[in-house]
Amino acid sequence: MFTDREPNLRHHGDTEVGGGLVDLAVNVRAGTPPPWLRQLLADTLGGLAAYPDGRSARAAVARRHRRPDSETLLTSGAAEAFVLLARTLRPRRTVVVHPQFTEPEAALRDAGHPVERLMLRPRNGFRLDPATVPADADLVVVGNPTNPTSILHPAADLAALARPGRTLVVDEAFADTVPGEAESLAGRRDLPGVVVLRSLTKTWGLAGLRIGYVLAAPGMIAALEAAQPLWPVSTPALVAAEACSTPAALAEAEAAARATAEDREYLLSRLAELPTIRTYGQPAASFVLIRMAGATTVRERLRGTGFAVRRGDTFPGLGPDWLRIAVRDKATLDAFFEALTALQL
Repeated sequence: MFTDREPNLRHHGDTEVGGGLVDLAVNVRAGTPPPWLRQLLADTLGGLAAYPDGRSARAAVARRHRRPDSETLLTSGAAEAFVLLARTLRPRRTVVVHPQFTEPEAALRDAGHPVERLMLRPRNGFRLDPATVPADADLVVVGNPTNPTSILHPAADLAALARPGRTLVVDEAFADTVPGEAESLAGRRDLPGVVVLRSLTKTWGLAGLRIGYVLAAPGMIAALEAAQPLWPVSTPALVAAEACSTPAALAEAEAAARATAEDREYLLSRLAELPTIRTYGQPAASFVLIRMAGATTVRERLRGTGFAVRRGDTFPGLGPDWLRIAVRDKATLDAFFEALTALQL
């Protein structure tokens, strides 16, 4: 049972949409997958009688991050990686930095691990101070950029948390929504115990395909791979992983990230028009977290006008006055603000 003090960690934005609502609740880029990727996926259907062979896709992802294949593991979405880590690791003291995506903590608790929460505060712009992480924590989990706050932590601050004897899990599911993938640790091979998780869901619109990957030292990758079932990633998902790692695809993703950044600034400018709404810190990803009185009522009334936004009270450290809004194109955002202002906020 979940209470106001213990939020439902398994509530996700997809439960907010449907019924013809304009989706501002799920952080998947609109209009995806692109036509060329849909065609590649369709072309895999004739080969589904064969068991998946992930070697080529694994090599492509490894090249994309300038790592050897032994430091790369493809997974059935980043969610599988959270479960593999929870089942494989044996931490003595686990700290999860919140507010952040709740699935890592849920997976750890399901595997029987006690979890401590390190709460970041809005008054500090949801910034992480490395000094606040307990020195004896041997498993630390943090998102970058963080869902739902949209805050991008400096790579140097995260690197300062890496040390022998500690596993530092950095969830970079939204890293490719940031121009230049700024502050990413995906290419850092010199930091002990760092595990980076990536997803193809957000930029490429592949939530239903389930494809992500892990970047880590060979020993960690081998341990996680040993915990996987046979053939954990489907042939279409492998084709997507390989295709989205090409130079042309990376250039397309970069262009999309820059367009998203422009639309996010537009969203922030419109939010600034409403004195009842507050934002904290400098949002950097494909969504914005806002705070306003009566957010629960506003969210329900917005549904009545055809718009779905993400409730914030299921994230530890937040409450009923928080909403998360996905970045969309300016026309969609203008229509959303017309509905929002009509509520006489």
